[in-house]
Amino acid sequence: MSPVFSETERARIAEQLLDTATRLFSTQGLRKTSIEELTAPAGIAKASLYSFYDSKEDLYFETALRQSEEIRRRVIDEGLRKGTDTRDALRRFLRATVTELDTNPLYRRLMTHPEEMAAVAARLTPERMAAAAGGPMSDLLEFISTRLEGDPQVLLGVLRAVLLTPLHAEHLGPDSYPAVMDRLIDAVTEGITSC
Repeated sequence: MSPVFSETERARIAEQLLDTATRLFSTQGLRKTSIEELTAPAGIAKASLYSFYDSKEDLYFETALRQSEEIRRRVIDEGLRKGTDTRDALRRFLRATVTELDTNPLYRRLMTHPEEMAAVAARLTPERMAAAAGGPMSDLLEFISTRLEGDPQVLLGVLRAVLLTPLHAEHLGPDSYPAVMDRLIDAVTEGITSC
């Protein structure tokens, strides 16, 4: 029998689970994070996780969804949509996304370990996965489709290629990395908007 939690306890435990999951999934990933590691800080038994989430994968998914809205606000609303023109909008988007990759460990993990989200998708229902439909990349694809000439998927691929660079920042060196990113973003946005 599942324990009964008051409304206040449920809210506190749910928040603690999400905070712990964000930290552990960011550093250890899905497979290496145990249910016990997730539940201990909340002060609940391992089996009690299932009173809140259907599975560890469901908690991972919820953690990613929580990040998704914050990321969308920063990279789409404050980046892409505030540009003065198409080129400026793309620059703002890329710079905001690079900042996310540099400062947000969970977002970086999601970008560098797509197999984790595939494992999550395999355990969730299609209806649950539909909650993640869209996201910053779909907003970007819509923007590209309406503002740029050329195959939108190819153009999206070019922009994604820029976003792989932060994952190799250590190879560029801390002194060169910011300047490399600025030049790369300028060159790519100039190139794809000049066609």
